[in-house]
Amino acid sequence: MKLGIVGLPNVGKSTLFNSLTSAGAESANYPFCTIDPNVGVVAVPDFRLKLLSDMYSSKKITPAVIEFVDIAGLVKGASKGEGLGNQFLANIREVDAIIHVVRCFEDTNVIHVDGSVDPARDIETINLELIFSDLEVLERRISKTARSAMNDKTAKKELETLNKLKAHLESGKTAKTLEAENDDEMAFISSLNLLTDKPVIYAANVSEDDLADDGASSPHVAKVREIAAAEGSGVFVISAQIEEEIAELDEEERKEFLSDLGLSESGLEKLIAASYDLLGLMSFLTAGETETRAWTIKKGTKAPQAAGKIHSDFERGFIKAEVVNYKELLDCGSYAAARDKGLIRIEGKDYVVADGDVILFRFNV
Repeated sequence: MKLGIVGLPNVGKSTLFNSLTSAGAESANYPFCTIDPNVGVVAVPDFRLKLLSDMYSSKKITPAVIEFVDIAGLVKGASKGEGLGNQFLANIREVDAIIHVVRCFEDTNVIHVDGSVDPARDIETINLELIFSDLEVLERRISKTARSAMNDKTAKKELETLNKLKAHLESGKTAKTLEAENDDEMAFISSLNLLTDKPVIYAANVSEDDLADDGASSPHVAKVREIAAAEGSGVFVISAQIEEEIAELDEEERKEFLSDLGLSESGLEKLIAASYDLLGLMSFLTAGETETRAWTIKKGTKAPQAAGKIHSDFERGFIKAEVVNYKELLDCGSYAAARDKGLIRIEGKDYVVADGDVILFRFNV
């Protein structure tokens, strides 16, 4: 999974990226300190892996991973080359979802490019730049499609969709808020890979004081939640400054620090949960002496396609899947004991994999 972190300059974007990935992206109190998109890969926390690894005495643990891309701070006019220009908008096209960091804290020591803290205005600024960039893409596509629409029914239908989408964007709305007429139209719009069609999670960056109640008392956070609800986006509250402090601690110190703040999980854990939920993802597990590993798949994935995440041969030569729930397996203490209790299920090609399934695939190629 690849997530792009965007936001106006000085909203805490690179500070958040640093704390999430410990990649050391430069962070400073002025716009455009991030000259190139920084990339960091982090492990998805999953307590099940350690428990299964201990049971199997696995030589290694391989968690699922998320790749974060820190996109340089966008400003008004970025789609037309203002600031660092629209080269950074191109980087966003490669991600699965956008993490939009919104400043929800007051601090006279940290300048705001527009002079004041206003989440609604900031969100609109970023969205408009993404819309402008998408309109450029659509205009090129319309020009190309119009030539073949004269003699091609499919192209004619595509042109109608493109023009409808263009009018929708020109009204200031994002592509994902356009209601498609049918599955075919939805698939076509998705194929355009528009920035404003990507799922969005708003990261409301708050002060430490607003963190304990999850931003419930902050009018800035309330506005972000209102906007997110209206467009079907995700939202979570985070303090990039606190996350930066947490990132420097070991696991025990981190738990104690969070507890002192009245928190049960870090911002990274919140973000991963929000990302999985928004994108409809989950993990199945494989375990053995060599390796215990988590594999990320879409909810609703059937056994052969899940097997294909491991290796294409597994999907091509799929025979069956031996499946057991991780908790039942751990309760039994061993695979053999789970089998003796009849907890190992033999599933075929139509089996829909469930979160936490421990699977052994049988295949032949």
